[in-house]
Amino acid sequence: MLTAGTAALVTALGLVGPPVAAADTAQSPDAFSENTIRQIEALQSIKKSQTASESKVDSRLLVEQKLRAQRMSASAVPALGSGANVSAAGTVLVDIRGQVSEELLKSLRESGAGIRAVSEHYGSVRAEVPLNAVPAIAGRSDVKRVETANEAFTARQLAEPASAGKAKGESKEEKAARIADELKKAVEAKGQVGVAAGPVTSEGDRAHNADTARQQFGVTGVGTKICALSDGVDSLATSQARGELPPGVAVIPGQEGSGDEGTAMLEIIHDLAPNASLGFASAFNSDASFADNIRKLRFDAHCDVIVDDVLYFKESPFQDWIIAQAVNDVTANGALYFSSAGNEGNVANGTSGHWEGDFVDSGKGVGKFAGAAHNFAGAAGNQIFQPISSASSAGVPVTLFWSDPLGRANNDYDLYLLNAAGNVVDLSQDVQTGTQDPYERVDTPAAGGAGLRLAIVKFSGEGRYLSLSALRGRFSDSADGLKAYTKPGVTVGHSAARDAFSVAAAPAAKAFPRALEPGDPANPAGPFPAAFGATTKVERFTSDGPRRMFYQADGTPITPGNVSGTGGEVRAKPDITAADGVSTSVTGFTTFYGTSAAAPHAAAIAGLVLSGNPGLPPAEVRAALIDTAVDILTPGRDDASGAGVILADKVLAYTGASPQPLATAGQPTVTPADGGSALDPGDTAKVTLPVTNRGDGTASSTSVVLTSPTPGVTVAPRSKSYGTISPGQTGVNDFTITVPTTQELGVPVVLNARVTFAGSFSPTTSTFSLPVGTPSPVTRNFAYAGDPVAIPDSDPTGVTVPITVSGVGRASKLTFSVDGATCSTDEKSTTVGINHSYVGDLIGTLTSPAGTKATVFQRNGGSGNNLCQVVLADNAAAPFSSVTAGNAPFTGTYRPAQALGGLTVGTAADGTWKFTAVDAAGGDTGSIRAISLHINGFVQPGVAERPASVGKSVGTGPVKPV
Repeated sequence: MLTAGTAALVTALGLVGPPVAAADTAQSPDAFSENTIRQIEALQSIKKSQTASESKVDSRLLVEQKLRAQRMSASAVPALGSGANVSAAGTVLVDIRGQVSEELLKSLRESGAGIRAVSEHYGSVRAEVPLNAVPAIAGRSDVKRVETANEAFTARQLAEPASAGKAKGESKEEKAARIADELKKAVEAKGQVGVAAGPVTSEGDRAHNADTARQQFGVTGVGTKICALSDGVDSLATSQARGELPPGVAVIPGQEGSGDEGTAMLEIIHDLAPNASLGFASAFNSDASFADNIRKLRFDAHCDVIVDDVLYFKESPFQDWIIAQAVNDVTANGALYFSSAGNEGNVANGTSGHWEGDFVDSGKGVGKFAGAAHNFAGAAGNQIFQPISSASSAGVPVTLFWSDPLGRANNDYDLYLLNAAGNVVDLSQDVQTGTQDPYERVDTPAAGGAGLRLAIVKFSGEGRYLSLSALRGRFSDSADGLKAYTKPGVTVGHSAARDAFSVAAAPAAKAFPRALEPGDPANPAGPFPAAFGATTKVERFTSDGPRRMFYQADGTPITPGNVSGTGGEVRAKPDITAADGVSTSVTGFTTFYGTSAAAPHAAAIAGLVLSGNPGLPPAEVRAALIDTAVDILTPGRDDASGAGVILADKVLAYTGASPQPLATAGQPTVTPADGGSALDPGDTAKVTLPVTNRGDGTASSTSVVLTSPTPGVTVAPRSKSYGTISPGQTGVNDFTITVPTTQELGVPVVLNARVTFAGSFSPTTSTFSLPVGTPSPVTRNFAYAGDPVAIPDSDPTGVTVPITVSGVGRASKLTFSVDGATCSTDEKSTTVGINHSYVGDLIGTLTSPAGTKATVFQRNGGSGNNLCQVVLADNAAAPFSSVTAGNAPFTGTYRPAQALGGLTVGTAADGTWKFTAVDAAGGDTGSIRAISLHINGFVQPGVAERPASVGKSVGTGPVKPV
């Protein structure tokens, strides 16, 4: 609470007068006390006197600036906290909305800002900026708005409530040590009989009849890719070592996030759809980054099903905002999207902190400036306060929206949080003049409090439909006579996107172990080891619908001229119900409660549907899930469970699912007819092409057509039959290719393999590049020649250094090294290749002169310091992802995160290469000092070349041939 800053307000406002000796102890439910009016008048004075630039700044940031800019002791607003979350260093985390450019980023850095996330697509930069730099940032013409960073939470329900007095969680270093120890134990257990506990399976697999459905219909997720967004996948390697997750989980580089809710979600998906491919990206870098990652998972990673469990507080209930717009983009492209309905409670169980309805003028003015308070009682009376339950009042974000279009709000509403004595505890009074969002937010104190209540003030403009949500709080009658008013519909944001599946939660097994508030009735238990049925009950915390929308995503009114409670479109949300309260192997999620656990169960069942019905249109998948859901609670669709709880066997029977073969061509083996070790111009060679059936069904009538788009290359025969290939089996055939004598050395022969078979996944296509020419035994070394360059802390743009390559032509082999003369773990060392504390923060990317990229290392090494004499080579035995903090300083030869060979296919190696290092987490720093490329070309006809071996690096230069 920032009580010391009240003098600043008084000085800034010219309100030098007698202090408030004692707050009014009694408040009428239908009027503000004189004490409250004085405080709101003081705050409105700031709003009335704002400059044009100040009007672009979040009101809580602006009040904080006023508090800190003045020096005078007074008590005009004795209980006010600004909510700006200023760090000890005087910085604030903000979202800067506007036109993103390199010039803007450069200006932000020069102001002392640290860049945390950048989205050009959505015009947003998240940055840690000095509070005193905010006015200058807001004054830029390319900046529309400077907001307190939009926060978010997942839909995990904690079995033990978070407490303001609870001991601080584990540090970054402690977490790294724990994860490294768990990984070590998992690896050791794999080789010891009787030590490994075996797979941990979600009880939802049984409760949804997914286990028997896989057996009955013979589908396992083959041919589908299911991807999750959440906080992070810190323990991904541990879950893989335990056998809980498969290898090859595709994590978008730089988007690993922090935390393990993503790991737990992936384990649930894998339990129900064990042969689906998996992917992940973090949703927690910023709201715009979340939206970007939704699009990346579909358009770059080609995910068929996407699921998340995240809500950003600024997501509008009345119009699809940027995250929902990203969901719309991917569903329009054919993806299925699932999202947690939320854990914000429901009216039926008396657990809700949500009210919505038309503004009702109470007739009660605020003071000498402007504004009329909203009457929550409506026709039933006059009450200008909404009481917050004392038992659910700690650290609750409270949002206010109204039915103006996003970015075009010209009606101005404000939100105030008061205590029982009538003092303003928090405020949100942004300016809305036609270019801003219809949004305000306050937060209850971290420790909560008795008698807290909310007031909505219409500062100016017309009456609008309002939405007031105390997220994870509860509205309940107060001790001093205030009545709580609630309405269904707390499910908001992208979960309520028209084509998304909003998923409610029902317990699969044990009941949620604590009362949400003292005196609450018992929580329901689930049916495990039986399956869900008509008597299933939803969790008491699961969020309810429906969701009334007033605008299309572009701001077009759905019902022009009517933005009241009789207008707009009502979306039936949530859509379906799935299991929570299930087991995973992930530390902290051994029993996983919340709609965070429910959504991945539903997504996995959708993956089984697509696996057994390839190409099934999204509308038919929706019909299958909705129409077969078991009706629970009240007859028909209801606000808390949607259509009901889904059962995998019923869904698969509805769609007529059947086991599908999936035959794909593997990497061919090339044997030149002249007995040489390489394919040369003019050669004829045998190509042995394997075809493997990775599907659930038998691949019958399998054949391959093999062609080459490379000029002059012939393939004979063009096609061959592979007959019938059983699941898990491989068929092999030989083809003959002839390479023209005019084929340029280093220019590969490209082969296209088209595999056809009897099945819905047919045909599959694969492309292979066969190198042409004898690799040179001579390795040429090219080093970064510049000064050490600092890697910016927790900045997704990172730092890039060049390496110039010349005289090589086309490359036959490429390795990358981080060099150094003397290796140590001293984070300040000047003799290592990259000195950096906590190497697990780093992502390294190599970019070729043609613009092709490969991730070299990706958040590996935990808390270990420094990279020195590390060689990244495609043929190395161990991946760099296998290192732990105990290996520091990191030396030796490892496989990179992505193969380097693809960087040189079909193009010359000469030109400027770029190495980029990104520090993806705060608190640790370092520099790039010495890195190198090592490139082999091709043997030129008639030129003798001396082989070279690779020795340790000398000085700070590259690994050198000897």
